[in-house]
Amino acid sequence: MTETKSRIGAGMSEGQGVGVKAALADFLNEVKGFQDEIKMKLQQQEERVTMIHAKSHIAGRPALSAAVETAAPHQKAFAAYLRSGDDDGLRGLMLEGKALNTQVAGEGGYLVDPRTSETIRGVLKATASIRQIANVVNVEATSFDVLVDHSELGSGWASETAALTETVTPQIDRISIPLHELAAMPKASQRLLDDSAFDIEDWLANRIADRFARAEAGAFVIGDGIDKPTGFLTHPKVAEAAWSWGKLGYVATGNDGDFATLNSSDAIVDLVYALDAEYRANATFVMNSKTAGAVRKMKDADGRFLWSDGLAAGEPARLMGYPVLIAEDMPDIAAGTYAIAFGDFKYGYTIAERPDLRVLRDPFSAKPHVLFYASKRVGGDVSDFAAIKLLKFAVA
Repeated sequence: MTETKSRIGAGMSEGQGVGVKAALADFLNEVKGFQDEIKMKLQQQEERVTMIHAKSHIAGRPALSAAVETAAPHQKAFAAYLRSGDDDGLRGLMLEGKALNTQVAGEGGYLVDPRTSETIRGVLKATASIRQIANVVNVEATSFDVLVDHSELGSGWASETAALTETVTPQIDRISIPLHELAAMPKASQRLLDDSAFDIEDWLANRIADRFARAEAGAFVIGDGIDKPTGFLTHPKVAEAAWSWGKLGYVATGNDGDFATLNSSDAIVDLVYALDAEYRANATFVMNSKTAGAVRKMKDADGRFLWSDGLAAGEPARLMGYPVLIAEDMPDIAAGTYAIAFGDFKYGYTIAERPDLRVLRDPFSAKPHVLFYASKRVGGDVSDFAAIKLLKFAVA
């Protein structure tokens, strides 16, 4: 009996071992199949990524930069709005209070994201414009007022017992600088916007910056004040001996349409010292390239050039030790023109602007192109008539 039980137990043990081995083999087969399936999916995914990467480099087109790929949510949303008019992302960001937090009521435009706005402002500042040397202020209103005290307060010597007499009352003038709308409307085809390798933000910034820079530079010099800033050359001008507030004083060269034949540099010296000492310390010459070409040939009585080029990169040229700004909107040398200005423009000219830039996308008016209407508010005017003097190319 005992021997029979032993045989039966041994048989059951052998049967269980065969079952375990079979189950283990099935499990290993399943694991191997799962591994093969994962490998196949990874290979397919890698092939897809390779294909997308190859498409982005077709015909030598540049791939999107890492900055674009990892752009902040508000930048991606703004780019999507420019490309396709999809403003869902912008609306979501406004509800969350992020970046683009102002909607232009009734017109459907949005404020440009901070990154693009900074790019445009940087280009404007780098151009040859009065903006570089003027007083620039940011305002939220429709105008900016400058209060100027241009009179003497009055004073007198007092003794211990004598009665003190009343002195002159100061006169304070209010100069109001209205803000005007400066606009640009570049366009692009929808196909170009759909191109994934096209940097829409840089393109838009460069186009708008170029247009705004040229318009501003001209208005700050010769603008008539009608729907644009008032240029400093449009104000009344009188000989320095008869100067009064509200007018710009000038010094004549003594020769109609040219410098004097003898001692031609004397007019430059007279212009410098026509400006009061408190303004002269931070004064700048302003002229265009043609005028600069004539002035840089001048020498003093000892044969030394009045003009000296900057010694370091980015440093402006100097005339009689004062920096020179080359502004191409200044008039050429001709009979009766005011081709050279000299003054402290930080006091003499004020530029007021709103810090925001507005962009409106219009896909309907110029099909198949998309128009981008960009606008900003800016104004400018003379704020201190004593701080700027002019050189008139005339006998008197």
